[in-house]
Order: sequence, then structure tokens, then C-alpha cells
Amino acid sequence: MIKKGQNVIVVAGKDKGKTGKVLKAFPALEKVLVEGVNISKRHQRARKSNQTGQVVDKPMPMHVSNVMIVDPKTSERTRVGAKLVGDKKVIVTKKSGTEL
Repeated sequence: MIKKGQNVIVVAGKDKGKTGKVLKAFPALEKVLVEGVNISKRHQRARKSNQTGQVVDKPMPMHVSNVMIVDPKTSERTRVGAKLVGDKKVIVTKKSGTEL
């Protein structure tokens, strides 16, 4: 249920406790790309003859089970659930009941 643009907090791994916005979601792989989290160094080759090669910091995807959504009202991590409003299904947070 994690989508692009949502704020999440990392709950496991080397970046535990960091928060960031979801840049991209990969539902088929069950991974998300979060800005500023799970940074990896990638070596980039020189493309032109006058350009030099360099080491680039690049965020890498992490498993969706290692992140939780941040509640917009309380700014704490929370679980989410679905709720029917009229004939539409909306995603709500368990802690405060706010719609996402």
C-alpha cells in the first residue's frame, strides 16, 4: 500500500530511523526507492574524452517490509488500513484515522 510521494520511516537495516519521501515504488518486486536512504556508491565511466570518471551516490531500492508510513498528524510511524467511504475505498492510518 506504499505509493510514490508518501513519507516513510525506515524500521530495519543500516538506515533505521531515517525518514524520506518515496521516489518510486516497484510493486512486482515488493521494493521502494526512498530519497536519502540506502545510498550506494556507483562508479561512473567518463563519457567524453575531456570528462573524468567519478563516484556517484545513488539511492538503491529497499524491501517494502523495512519501511512504514509516517502518520501526517502525529509524525510517528503507523500501520494502515482500508475503509469504505460511500462507494470508494480509502487508505487510513491506524493511529489517528487520517486519510492518505
